[in-house]
Amino acid sequence: GIISLISLAVLSYERYCTMTRTTEADTTNYRKTWTGIILSWTYSLLWTVPPLFGWSSYGPEGPGITCSVNWHSKDANNASYIVCLFIFCLVIPFAIIVYSYGKLLCAVRQVSSINKGPGRGREQRILVMVVVMVVCFLLCWLPYAAVALIATFGKPGLITPAASIIPAILAKSSTVYNPIIYVFLNKQV
Repeated sequence: GIISLISLAVLSYERYCTMTRTTEADTTNYRKTWTGIILSWTYSLLWTVPPLFGWSSYGPEGPGITCSVNWHSKDANNASYIVCLFIFCLVIPFAIIVYSYGKLLCAVRQVSSINKGPGRGREQRILVMVVVMVVCFLLCWLPYAAVALIATFGKPGLITPAASIIPAILAKSSTVYNPIIYVFLNKQV
């Protein structure tokens, strides 16, 4: 899940840089691509390894079908990890996505205002892609994050195993529809 979130943030930033760059992209140089992949996996590992060394723990999630961070433990060690995950693996990637796509949209609008006509269609496609990406990101991950925070900081038993199934499925299924969104809303892909 975390690699999916971080990859979306890296991809949005890369799209912003590519679309706003004035020079032609070098399609034979994969250095930036490999850097993005390595940074995504390293950052994700940085946030998924700590429970193996005692900062929180992993355990059954919801009805016990999947494994995840122990959302139900109320101790400070676990709560601090959950808060850090929320900030560094949801809020920050979401901020990067909104910033990158927002700046990309502003750049396209600027170009469209100078070149009236064909730029308008491109602006509309990018706007639709931005809105769909942000809405899908929020629909997939916000319910999961809310359930995790409620389970961690709310009254014990407030989130039942059955109630946690749908947010978990939504979050885990984001890896399925993100590529679909990119393929259908991006002619370059």
